[in-house]
Amino acid sequence: MIGFWTLFEKEMLRFWKVAFQTVAAPVLTALLYLLIFGHVLEDHVRVHGVPYTSFLIPGLVMMQVLQNAFANSSSSLIQAKITGSIVFVLLPPIPYSAFFAAYVLAAMVRGLMVGVGVLLATVWFVDLQVVAPLWIVAFAVISGALFGALGMIAGIWVEKFDQLAAFQNFLIMPLTMLSGVFYSIYTLPGFWQGVSHYNPVFYMIDGFRYGFFGVSDVSPLLSFGIVFASFAAVTLLTLHLLKRGWKLRG
Repeated sequence: MIGFWTLFEKEMLRFWKVAFQTVAAPVLTALLYLLIFGHVLEDHVRVHGVPYTSFLIPGLVMMQVLQNAFANSSSSLIQAKITGSIVFVLLPPIPYSAFFAAYVLAAMVRGLMVGVGVLLATVWFVDLQVVAPLWIVAFAVISGALFGALGMIAGIWVEKFDQLAAFQNFLIMPLTMLSGVFYSIYTLPGFWQGVSHYNPVFYMIDGFRYGFFGVSDVSPLLSFGIVFASFAAVTLLTLHLLKRGWKLRG
């Protein structure tokens, strides 16, 4: 537990010392998305009977939770590998499960902090209701943890920053942007609706949005089951890589 809390504290301090970049900047980005898309489409689009700006806010919150949870764990590992400081984490007798838990929990905390910041910054623009708060918390926590674990896989696999940028640009960004953040998938042609159902991020955002409005494209129970299964799969893979020391111990 000492090793876990030490690593967790290190990861928390790492992003909190530059909170203007790691927390405030993503909040500003989400606010700009809201101002631009909300201003253009508010009077023209309603989704499930919900005004477009209200519909958009939960999607922006979850998008920032996911992207920042991923960024925290992935950037931490790649920085440690490039600078060589990863050896100071690997040498102490810290169980790989504690290593995993500390990095994922810190990533989840950063993602949730940004998500709360986005919610507080945008809620003034609409009268945002909350129908099922437990679903909101459940989807935010499990989704942040999933992307924190996915960020660990990326950080373990990549060897330089441009590889990490490729991982973000060609996997994380498409998964989040094409998941229903800005639209309901049922506004898409039939083929693309089917494709969207293979995107796990769609279920995260759809379930999270259900907590606010009580309407969704898919049952929140089904969405949570899919997200939890994805988290379990990613967790097992990450623990396996940590146990082997793949690309960490040379």
